[in-house]
Amino acid sequence: ISLFAVHAAGAQVVPINPIYTNREITFILTDSDPTIVIFDKTLEAIVTPIISRLKIKYFIKVDGEDNMLPNTWRDKEDVDIYPMLEPEDLATLQYTGGTTGSPKGVNITHGQLSINITQREASWPTIEGQEKILCVMPLFHVFATSMALYLSAFSKGRMHIMKKYHPELVLRAIENNGITLLPVGPSIFHNLMNCEIFNTTDFSTLRIAYSGSAPLPDVTLQRWENETGCIILEGYGQTEAGPLVSANVQGSEIIVGSVGKALIDTEIEIVDVETGEQILDIKEKGEIRVKGPQIMSGYRNNQAETDEALRNGWLYTGDIGELDEAGNLFIRDRKKDMVITGGYNVYPREIEEILYRHPDILEAAVIGVADEYRGQVLHGFVTVNRRSEINSAEILNYCRVDLAEYKIPKSIFIVDQIPRTIIGKIDKKAIKELSCG
Repeated sequence: ISLFAVHAAGAQVVPINPIYTNREITFILTDSDPTIVIFDKTLEAIVTPIISRLKIKYFIKVDGEDNMLPNTWRDKEDVDIYPMLEPEDLATLQYTGGTTGSPKGVNITHGQLSINITQREASWPTIEGQEKILCVMPLFHVFATSMALYLSAFSKGRMHIMKKYHPELVLRAIENNGITLLPVGPSIFHNLMNCEIFNTTDFSTLRIAYSGSAPLPDVTLQRWENETGCIILEGYGQTEAGPLVSANVQGSEIIVGSVGKALIDTEIEIVDVETGEQILDIKEKGEIRVKGPQIMSGYRNNQAETDEALRNGWLYTGDIGELDEAGNLFIRDRKKDMVITGGYNVYPREIEEILYRHPDILEAAVIGVADEYRGQVLHGFVTVNRRSEINSAEILNYCRVDLAEYKIPKSIFIVDQIPRTIIGKIDKKAIKELSCG
């Protein structure tokens, strides 16, 4: 309600993760310099001192459903006070997760949001008035905002919001509410399939599951579709890109491992990592750059980063990928995650995909660690089934079947848990800190 109200008022909305610390919230409020802060009463102890210290003039505390605005204005007369908005007006200031540094505020206009909704609809058409969308991911995240909040409004459907996340609660919500669309990240698919009631859940109403926000392992996609009868449509994008750039088109042949083709009015090129200017051939790996009307206007208060990301009309994504002859895009890794070992460029995701194929391995992450002789060496971290007796040596031998010797990790660590960010992505920065420690 607050988000749409801010949009309608002609102001720019700044979503903030409610479990951020005092330091993180202070950074975003300082950088965004808001006029009004709206917060839930459960955050009062954290937010009030920050507001006072930063001298923010107005704030609204929402202290329960009884005092939500719709109940107080239900008997009021309609007043036409909404400003006329232009496509270039700023709609959202979305802060990135900060996994590669301090969060950056991404300026997104009303035009960019609207265009990306129509682009998405061309690839993933909805059924007007009939969709029931389950919002599992938190609404401060751009994937949830785009694929649950805006999607439900555009389709004139119904959105069911999970107040707290637990795999069993999600599965029961799908069955009890006749959910038709499920937009979630890869880790949630993984958790649902390992829940005790997964095999007895009725998925008959679920038409499509959308995967985004992180790479989807091939084995996860295949198992989900085989066991639920519901397809997963994977797309690719990032906060800076509206957020959607490419998608596996509903009704077309799905190439396993691909995140689909460029959306309408969108161009995707693969360029060399060093200069970003040389366009690479089909099936050559390089940095993904994209161009389209949904691309961000720039970063707030950060011209240097804006100039680095936006060059000659292209958004340089920082992701490594390749295109096939038909224009299907394959994501290989983050540019910053690429490991150079003994002079070879190695992309950890390739090794992770091999690890995920092993029936005993539940999660996998591969990182590069400094090495005096080879520059960097690969370390792998995995979690395994509780009943598994597999050891690190056996996992390394498993890798040798499908990987060249220089891609074999120096070490495999079997751990109880792999660190994740607050939105469920594997946190390689935290893994590296643990590894170095």
